[in-house]
Amino acid sequence: FYSERMSRFGIELMVPATDDRQIVHDVIFNELCQGIIKESSREAYKRIIETATENGADSVILGCTEIPLIIKETDTCLPQFDSAAIHATAAVDFSMPNQPQRAVLPALG
Repeated sequence: FYSERMSRFGIELMVPATDDRQIVHDVIFNELCQGIIKESSREAYKRIIETATENGADSVILGCTEIPLIIKETDTCLPQFDSAAIHATAAVDFSMPNQPQRAVLPALG
């Protein structure tokens, strides 16, 4: 979903390996959507992010509304983009065009 859209803006996305994508999927649907938060799953996500970091990633998209339940800013040294927060802020800004814009993106330096 994000890869095609982001490439239009010159942003290259890294997608986890197939096995890691399956872990992400399973944790979201079998745990987080059920209100279950396991430390072992947090560690698995952190490992997946660390692998991406080692491969040159400079930030992380938390591309599902449930992921911020398990991954916090302190879990990685990379800037995080919470897609739910970004979309919600954009919706408010769109619906209130005469108000100051709200920033939800981390500072990238």
